[in-house]
Amino acid sequence: MIDTKPTTNGHSAATMQTLVESKANPRDSAGSRMTISRLIGALFLLGFLCYGLGSGLVTSLVGSSNFLSTILASQTILVLGAFLMFLNTGVDVAKGVLFFPILEKHSKRTALAYLATMIVEVVLLAVGVLAILLLVPLARHAGEAGAQTLGSILVQTNATAYQMGEMALGVGAIFLCLLLFRTQLVPRWLAISGLIGYPILVVGTVAEIFAIHIGLYLTIPGIFFELALPFWLFFKGFQPEAYQGQLRRITA
Repeated sequence: MIDTKPTTNGHSAATMQTLVESKANPRDSAGSRMTISRLIGALFLLGFLCYGLGSGLVTSLVGSSNFLSTILASQTILVLGAFLMFLNTGVDVAKGVLFFPILEKHSKRTALAYLATMIVEVVLLAVGVLAILLLVPLARHAGEAGAQTLGSILVQTNATAYQMGEMALGVGAIFLCLLLFRTQLVPRWLAISGLIGYPILVVGTVAEIFAIHIGLYLTIPGIFFELALPFWLFFKGFQPEAYQGQLRRITA
C-alpha cells in the first residue's frame, strides 16, 4: 500500500512518485509526439494523393459528352478511381481522430467541431463515389432513352457532393488553424497560411455550386497549407509544450 502522508513541501508521496515517473523518460514522450506528428502528416499526403489520383481517373472517363457508351470497356479504371476516392474517407476520419486528443487539450469545442466537419466531408464524398459507381450498371443500358441524361446527373451529383464536402472541410479547417495559431502547435506563419487559404477555398466551393467555375484557382492557397503542414510535421513535429497542452510563452 502506498503511503500518502504529506511530505514537507505539501505533496503526498504518491503524487511525488507520479511526477517523477512522468519526467523519468522524456525521450519516450518526444518519440510519441513525433510518431503522432508523422502519422498525421502522412495522412494529409495520403488523402491528397488518393482522392487526387482517383478523381483524375474518373474524370478521364466521364469528361466526354458521350461517356456512358465507353464506361463498360473501361469499367476497371472507373472502379479503381472510385476506390481511391473512397479510400480518402478512412484517411480523413483517421486524421480527425488522431487530431482530436491533441486539440482537446486546448479546446474541446474546436476538437469536436473539426472532427464533426471531417465526418460531414467524408459522408458527402462517399455519396459522390456511390453516384460514380452507379454508372457501371447504367452503362449496360447506354443505348436506351434517357440513360445518358441520367449518367450526366450522376456525374453532377458527384461534383456537387465534392464541393459541399470541401466546403465542410474548409469551415472545419478554419477552426483548426485558429487553434493552431493561438497555441503555436505549429509555426504561426503556417497557421496563417491556412487561415488565408481555407476561407478562399470555401468561397470557391460556393462559386462552383452556383456554376461559377473559379474553384480550381481558389484551391491553390489551401493546397499550400495541406502540403506544407505534412512536411513540417515529418521533420519538426508539433511544438512540444503545446502538444502537452501548455500554451507556449512568447519571450521578447
